[in-house]
Amino acid sequence: MRNSRLRTAVATTAVAAGSAGLLAGSLYVVHAEGRSGGQEARLAGDARAGRPATGQAAAKAARIAGRLGDRTTGAYVDPSGRPVVTVTNATDAAAVRAAGAVPKMAERSPAALRRVTGALRSAFSDIPGTGWAVDPATSKVTVWTDDTVTGARMAAVQRTARRMGAAVRMVRIPGSLHTLALGGDAIFGQGARCSLGFNVERGGQGFFLTAGHCGNEVRTWAADQQGAETLGTTVDSDFPGNDFALVETEQGAAGQSAVDLYNGRAQPITEAGEAVVGQRVFRSGSTTGLHSGSVTATGATVNFAEGTVTGMIQTTVCAEPGDSGGPLFAGGTALGLTSGGSGDCRTGGVTFFQPVTEALQVFGARIG
Repeated sequence: MRNSRLRTAVATTAVAAGSAGLLAGSLYVVHAEGRSGGQEARLAGDARAGRPATGQAAAKAARIAGRLGDRTTGAYVDPSGRPVVTVTNATDAAAVRAAGAVPKMAERSPAALRRVTGALRSAFSDIPGTGWAVDPATSKVTVWTDDTVTGARMAAVQRTARRMGAAVRMVRIPGSLHTLALGGDAIFGQGARCSLGFNVERGGQGFFLTAGHCGNEVRTWAADQQGAETLGTTVDSDFPGNDFALVETEQGAAGQSAVDLYNGRAQPITEAGEAVVGQRVFRSGSTTGLHSGSVTATGATVNFAEGTVTGMIQTTVCAEPGDSGGPLFAGGTALGLTSGGSGDCRTGGVTFFQPVTEALQVFGARIG
């Protein structure tokens, strides 16, 4: 996999004995620098404690927002942990309240925000290091640029943002946004390494998900660099546009889905769900192990050097090269597949994930 400004994260799998099947994560436990054993244990404990409180609120917010469809600008979990759903009329506000969430009147209509994002896509979707997402809490579109966007390109982004007026908020992201691909060890193929995301099944057959930028490069995956232990074969891959791939497992039978917590234990994954702004989430990957953070945007557009990916989950969870394709989850709920971002797990950063629900729908699969 080639290096790029916006990088993708390629990671590995762990093979469990018996019915556990393939665990999402890494063959090697590599803890992030600076994290004590006690901190690592507490983090893994949090990940195994069932769905976090914000996960319950997020699930409710996502469910209600889904019913409203185009009549909402989105949903989020507020700092006190309450599910909040944006609305544009009193009737919907009453329905949201009756469903157990907090309604918030949007300052701009969903149609107005779609016009803004459409204008941004037309203006600079070909400028790597840029992206945008609707912020449901403010009814604005957050536009970000990384440190590689300078000179004429930065001027073009700023001109477009100024034309949008108060509907746009500009944010500078330190470092460079890039996919997190890496040649090395772990789930191997054609000199690349990626992380397994989630075990899934289709028609009784076993498969697993990983990142599309991984699947584009690798057809046959192995658990070792020499290729002696074959894991499976890529049967479908989509990147850019989306960032997911489907791999048919070597053993054929569908396996249980679980995530490696890098402490000798695993978190069973029993369902797939939608991420919501403000939700606490966890990510597992072969380079950096287990890390947590919060969702800062959904439906995000990211302009990688290889092309544009839409509908992404943006988070504060760190990731590094080798983590691509790894799972984003909350308790037993699968949320996403690691795609790319900026920064690292020493200084922090911004990371983007492909929603797993879209991958399952496209492939006609379900969590194993």
